[in-house]
Amino acid sequence: MDDILTRFWQEIMERPSGPLALRFYLQPLMATIFAVKDGLRDAREGNPAYFWAVLTDRAHRRYLLQNGWKSTGKIFFLALILDLVYQVIVLGGLRPVEGLVVAIVLALVPYLILRGPVSRIARLLR
Repeated sequence: MDDILTRFWQEIMERPSGPLALRFYLQPLMATIFAVKDGLRDAREGNPAYFWAVLTDRAHRRYLLQNGWKSTGKIFFLALILDLVYQVIVLGGLRPVEGLVVAIVLALVPYLILRGPVSRIARLLR
């Protein structure tokens, strides 16, 4: 089990320096652009901070998640496909769990982290 986890993290950490490394900059950038766009819209419409609302607002959680997925879904799938291509080229096989981890980190995490603060900052500046 330790060998599997060690290999898992080692392979994950080697990705930014290997082939297709540019995606480690472009995909979070795209997620950031969508987070800023959606955060500004949230501020304009008076919506609460996104991630906090997802955690606390049960009545609107489904809508909020669908809205966030609409913005990040394509980026997520692109990140997953590119990582699977990387795995075939560099690792000589498929490791789907690693692909999911990379796609989540590149596409979803920046969006979740930035959308709420962008909304709050935009409200303060208005």
